[in-house]
Amino acid sequence: MKLQKVVKVYALTSAFVVYLSVFGLKGYSVARAADWPNYRGPGHNGITSETEWKSSWGSSGPRELWKKSIGIGFSSMAVADGRVYAMGNTGKKTNTDIVYCFDAVTGQEKWTHSYPCPLQPKYYEGGTLSTPTVDGDKVYTLSKMGTLFCLDATNGKVVWRKELNKEMGKELPTWHFAGSGLVVDEMLVLNIGDAGLALNKNTGATIWSNGQGQCGYATPVPFVMGGQRSLAIFGKDSIIAVSPTDGRKLWQYPWKNRVDVHAADPIVFGDNVFISSGYNKGCALLEIKDGKATMVWESKVMRNHMNCCVLFDGLLYGFDESELKCIVPQDGTEKWGDKSLGKGSLIMSADGRMILMSDKGELVIAQANPQQFTILARAQVLPKGKCWTTPVLANGRIYARNTAGDMVCVDVGS
Repeated sequence: MKLQKVVKVYALTSAFVVYLSVFGLKGYSVARAADWPNYRGPGHNGITSETEWKSSWGSSGPRELWKKSIGIGFSSMAVADGRVYAMGNTGKKTNTDIVYCFDAVTGQEKWTHSYPCPLQPKYYEGGTLSTPTVDGDKVYTLSKMGTLFCLDATNGKVVWRKELNKEMGKELPTWHFAGSGLVVDEMLVLNIGDAGLALNKNTGATIWSNGQGQCGYATPVPFVMGGQRSLAIFGKDSIIAVSPTDGRKLWQYPWKNRVDVHAADPIVFGDNVFISSGYNKGCALLEIKDGKATMVWESKVMRNHMNCCVLFDGLLYGFDESELKCIVPQDGTEKWGDKSLGKGSLIMSADGRMILMSDKGELVIAQANPQQFTILARAQVLPKGKCWTTPVLANGRIYARNTAGDMVCVDVGS
């Protein structure tokens, strides 16, 4: 590895450690950084610190280690302590969600946990939406109807359970609950209600709650700005920052589209917050100053329908509906666009390699480059059906799934 690349990776890893230390997110360290325990990874930014992996496979593609059928859904995977967690629904006839725990290397089924849940297709196939969240010996899962479980990560036994809609009266949005849980200190924070809900992660007891109204579809994002710990909650019609301690609103900015769907997580850097929504809404850069959010610019250059952009080396990479783009966050300038992957998804490794899934199940590795879209490798790893789910790289293996529930693990270890 060249010296320049070593310095770059070290800087990213060091910044990640400082972030965890300042925000008090427990349970993760550099030694475990190759795990991917929650949606968008331990840094909540779609970037893994893992760099020692192969992106040159030859014409045969990466070696398939195992595959499974996990049911209908869009949930991504979580990987921790040698186990991978996934979710799917059995379909209209049986209407059951299943949480799976597999051995991350062999695919051996460790345990499953099932519960009644309707498929609920509404202009899409339906099925599970949120991603499991692993914290130590517990894994948290949320159904689209509001059934929240805290499960023992080793055997799947129920530690506690909450019915957020039926018992707590939290209103369902049009396409039901979709955001994943975020663990902060002793809390599990969810994008539920008007501006978030925090429960005790060990007991499920309510710590704070911001209203009963419809929520957004994104996952809460932790950040530190001006020395203040905060959470970004993308709500039904605004982006809101709250204090993780008591849920107090710190600032709010209105942001609305015609269907009240904001599914892509906000991206926070410096004193700025980047937000993006689909349905032809577009994106904006906000500046946070003296407890107020003001718009720097607004554009339709990036319309994230579901999957988030990734900020790398000062540039944003993401899907503007069905076109992969690279844009400059400071002013929204488009550097390049590529339409070959459709409505895809991506994550990135700390050396700038993008791990992309096309909407037809093709795995593509490309180098983050502001000048052009440069493909390093590609392979059809899933059947050619709808694939909108973000892939995961963990410990030399890439995990991917499609809407129908085909799940695959391929070997990219060095």
